[in-house]
Amino acid sequence: MSPAELTPKNLRLFHEPPGTLRLTIGEERSYPGVKLFQAWPLSQPGRYLVLQDAKGEEIVMIDRLEDLPEESRPVAEEELRRRYLTATVEAVIQVRSEFGITYWRVLTDRGERDFVVQSLSESAIWLSDRHLLLIDVDGNRFEIPDRTALDTASQARLEAVL
Repeated sequence: MSPAELTPKNLRLFHEPPGTLRLTIGEERSYPGVKLFQAWPLSQPGRYLVLQDAKGEEIVMIDRLEDLPEESRPVAEEELRRRYLTATVEAVIQVRSEFGITYWRVLTDRGERDFVVQSLSESAIWLSDRHLLLIDVDGNRFEIPDRTALDTASQARLEAVL
C-alpha cells in the first residue's frame, strides 16, 4: 500500500459487528478488530492517534481527529471515550504511601473509589501546573482538573504525597 493511500481522508472507521472497531482504507484494504489509541501527550486530546491491527501492529498514525472523514469522527470519538474513561476526583478522602505504593480513597463524579498507584513518578501525570491525571495499577484513570479547586483538606492530603 502506498503512503498516499494511508492519508486520513482514505480511512473509514465503523463498528462491524457491533462493538468491534473496523477500518477500511480506500477500496483495497480492510482490518477487522482494530484498536485506536491516543499517543503521547495526553494533554492534547484528539491529537496523535494510532490505529493498530488485531496483532498490535501499527497501521497508521493520524495527526488530528479532525483529519478523519466526517462520518468516521464520531466512531473515533466514541472509541477514545471508551478506552480513556476517566473519573473526575471531587475530593481526596484518604491517601497514604508505603514503600513506593500509594493507596487512595477519593470521591469522584462516579461515587467513592479506592485505588492503588504503584509509582507516582510514573503514574501521576501533570497535564498542567494544576491539572493532574492519576493512573492506577489496573489502568483506570482519575483526573483532578484543578487541584486548587479541591477543598482545603483534599489539597493538603494531595500535597502530602506529591
